[in-house]
Amino acid sequence: MRWLFVLLGAAILTAVAAVIIVLPSSSQEPPRPTASSKAPSGAPTPKVSEFTDPCGTFETKEQAPYAVTGYWITPRSNPCTWRHQLEEIHTVGGDTIIRIGYGLQFRSVDSGTGEVKAKDGTLDPLYKDCVEDGLSCHDAAERDLRQANEGNRIGRTYVYRTDESFGNGIFRCPGMERAIKAGKRVYFRLLAPPDGSDDSTCDFTQKATSYDLILVAGSATDSLTELLNLGDQFGMRIFPALPLAPRDPDVPTRANVKHIGTLTTLTRRILQDYGQRFAGRASLGGVYQPFEVQMADTLASNPTLQVYADQHTVVEQELPGKPILISPYLDARKRVAFGQTPKQVAEGFKALVRTGVGIIAPQDSRGTGKVGLFWPDERDSEVDERLRPVVGEATYGTAYHGSTRDYYREMAAAREEMLQAGHQVDLWANVEAFEPSGDRPCAPQGTRGKTDKKRLDQAVTMAGRYVQKIVSYMWSDFMTCGEPSLESEIMSDWQRPVAVDAIRRGRDIQDGVEVRGYNFTGATVVVEWTGGRKDLDVAAVGWLDQNPFEDVPEGMVTAWVPFDWTQVPPGEWVRISVTVPSGKSTTEPLHVRISA
Repeated sequence: MRWLFVLLGAAILTAVAAVIIVLPSSSQEPPRPTASSKAPSGAPTPKVSEFTDPCGTFETKEQAPYAVTGYWITPRSNPCTWRHQLEEIHTVGGDTIIRIGYGLQFRSVDSGTGEVKAKDGTLDPLYKDCVEDGLSCHDAAERDLRQANEGNRIGRTYVYRTDESFGNGIFRCPGMERAIKAGKRVYFRLLAPPDGSDDSTCDFTQKATSYDLILVAGSATDSLTELLNLGDQFGMRIFPALPLAPRDPDVPTRANVKHIGTLTTLTRRILQDYGQRFAGRASLGGVYQPFEVQMADTLASNPTLQVYADQHTVVEQELPGKPILISPYLDARKRVAFGQTPKQVAEGFKALVRTGVGIIAPQDSRGTGKVGLFWPDERDSEVDERLRPVVGEATYGTAYHGSTRDYYREMAAAREEMLQAGHQVDLWANVEAFEPSGDRPCAPQGTRGKTDKKRLDQAVTMAGRYVQKIVSYMWSDFMTCGEPSLESEIMSDWQRPVAVDAIRRGRDIQDGVEVRGYNFTGATVVVEWTGGRKDLDVAAVGWLDQNPFEDVPEGMVTAWVPFDWTQVPPGEWVRISVTVPSGKSTTEPLHVRISA
């Protein structure tokens, strides 16, 4: 990821004073990041061009780099699946992997045996093999606590399952905490006060205390070590998931405040272990907090933000320089009480920044149908038929408070405000690679259906102007389902140009237009308006800057061509597209408007 630092000089301001380009619904240029912005380290360079192991031979070269450069993946038990997934992702330009993880759960135990119960009250088979000295792990832990002080007891029991394994860094008090091996499983027994203080004195004798027991059902082999090794080989950054907070039973969209202390303890222990084993690894990009919240102007009162803030503090202590990534969602629907305007979402963005998270990757929410992809002059157009299961037969203006572009523009402005205030945060776009429904659902559960590259290009066009990186939920299932799969569509169409931005910009004494986007080599910029069209060959009459800006997504370039804007009537919407020598053109033209 690279960072943009652009200041408009006095000459440029003079050149554009008479007429400016208005993008979607604003007459202002996008906010320009300040020098307070700090870039994180980039992805590591692949060690070799290919490598061979028992799973096969894998190439580490990008073959079809696309605008989306990061993907969520789901856990897989087969280690060869990891390799194939990362090879596929890296082939289309992916350099970032975000792992979907698991949740911390509060559980009851059998009063007779101390065995952990499942949510339905039956014994949970996942923990039946957690046995010490013929006792369940719960009863063995309580025995040891009472040997230290007869008044000690276990007040609450929690479980956390994972395909990771941990070193001794996960233990604060090795005399009372330990690993219990049972076949392919390793259980990690952790004990801590319920307030999250995690006392380092490890004195269990002085005062009778109620402790929380956390039983981690881990693996004998560590999946994160495997992923980081693959990240080194492919040149990718990995974001493992932090434990997901227990949900409030009355308001499931919020974290349960009763369990935040225990969640903080588990997070601290896991990150302590990461810090001891992985702190210097370039392939460890940061950590992902999977608890999603809706971006809203009331977000500051959501207790989930306490989870983000507490975990940020722990990350700063144990993994300095590694950011927390979160991916909240948008809802722009007018017909629901909780639909939010772009301005309201911007307030939510600022509330999230104040928790200390380093990367906010809002879901564009087009896949769920909660936000639409449209331009201001398309507000009276009927919504895409694939959105009708969510918003019915309606126009975009009737269905939504704003388009994807409106929301990312406001969040970019909010980010700039927070940078000026001294915060450090990146704005990424999480473009959803699915549709609300489909004839053949892509995932084992739910109705989400396959989308196509044309729609994904459209999402990139709408959001790409305002963000530092574009990622997508998700690779597993959604990029690989259907015929043809979205992956195969990208492989065959990756060289198609995608434009994300156009502004009026003079060069020397010439008026002109600057277009930003992807795959502009040999390009012709096409400007169309009522009664007129201009095809402008960039190489012949303009210039192409392929040196990436800072602070914009990787691979983005800039083309400039001369254009006399006085020939376009003031207030008219102009469409700007890009064509390359292969005949491929942008599937989504930019809609821009000039005003006197």
